[in-house]
Amino acid sequence: MPEITISMAAGRTDEQKAGMMRDITKALVTNLGVDADAVVIQINEAPLAHKMKGGKTFVERKAMQSK
Repeated sequence: MPEITISMAAGRTDEQKAGMMRDITKALVTNLGVDADAVVIQINEAPLAHKMKGGKTFVERKAMQSK
């Protein structure tokens, strides 16, 4: 049973996340030949203040983009 864990910054809608998980499930079914019922996908979301890239939190990065 393939298990996929996705780590990402919070902020996407439930519909976006469900669509992504459906697409990943389809890819595993197609490429690995497994049944969709065998695929487990989990999303771990971090608040923007708890995720950093390039020495700036995602909150700081977002604020810089809106200037």
